[in-house]
Amino acid sequence: MKKNTLILGIETSCDETAVAIVKNGTEIITNVVASQIESHKRFGGVVPEIASRHHVEQITLILEEAFQDAKVTWDEIDAITVTEGPGLVGALLVGVNAAKALAFAKQKPLVGVHHIAGHIYANRLEKEFQFPLLALIVSGGHTELVLMKEHGSYELIGETRDDAAGEAYDKVARMLNLPYPGGPHIDRLATNGEKTINFPRAWLEEGSYDFSFSGLKSAVINKIHNAKQRGETLKDEDIAASFQASVVEVLTAKTVKAAKQYNVNQVIVAGGVAANKGLRKELEAVFLDTGIPLLIPDITLCTDNAAMIAAAGTIAYEQGRRSGLDLNANASLPLK
Repeated sequence: MKKNTLILGIETSCDETAVAIVKNGTEIITNVVASQIESHKRFGGVVPEIASRHHVEQITLILEEAFQDAKVTWDEIDAITVTEGPGLVGALLVGVNAAKALAFAKQKPLVGVHHIAGHIYANRLEKEFQFPLLALIVSGGHTELVLMKEHGSYELIGETRDDAAGEAYDKVARMLNLPYPGGPHIDRLATNGEKTINFPRAWLEEGSYDFSFSGLKSAVINKIHNAKQRGETLKDEDIAASFQASVVEVLTAKTVKAAKQYNVNQVIVAGGVAANKGLRKELEAVFLDTGIPLLIPDITLCTDNAAMIAAAGTIAYEQGRRSGLDLNANASLPLK
């Protein structure tokens, strides 16, 4: 294999159209992202059909912009990586078909990448992994603890049984009449609030590393409804602070416990909710006491982007994994 490997990454799993070029799996040459948040705001969430149409309109433009920005040619690209799942199937299909067309036209190897693997490898764009490591994934659709003993090896030790953390944030934000996406707005409100409401913490069975946020979401909604019926006024800031305290405590406690049990050398945090300032602050404080190195990527690498797909795809490519031109989108692709 040549000294420097240039990998093209394509990501269209939800509402960001993204293309990136990454060198050796660790250095971002370019990372272009076209967000659709403004288009989905008025609906209070992502509308799959609208997302897919935007991807169709944007994908060629973003590809062109990425190559212009990187100042590289197709001859220098070693492989094309693309998110094959999980995600919105219509959105995924745009990226998958674009990648297959390019792989065929340019005669380049094609590698399908798991979206969550991408979020995990966003961390490697900042610092090298130290195995074994524990990854906490927190996003709109996923809340998971994954043990990694080597590159490309994923052992799921805990997952959400109902609402993911990000999903709970969005639902609570909707109750507070906050715009989509709700997470950042709840996070900002929480900094000005007091943790005056004792919302439940779902610890589940003894020794379980699974998560559950549906009950917490329902408790918040019931608290708001009951207060209105009694004519009481609750401060939105206090609701946000109390809700976030419950989420952060469970995420932090289970991550620390798992990190100690599995004797890991590093803990990494991944996914959109990893941008949450309250969560970042608490994790940093707790892990400082444990002595276990903690890695949380820059906020720009927490949300969906293509550099993370190229980073994860680099490992798969170097391990000899290849996808055929029959590669298809898989909305519920398991992490293996």
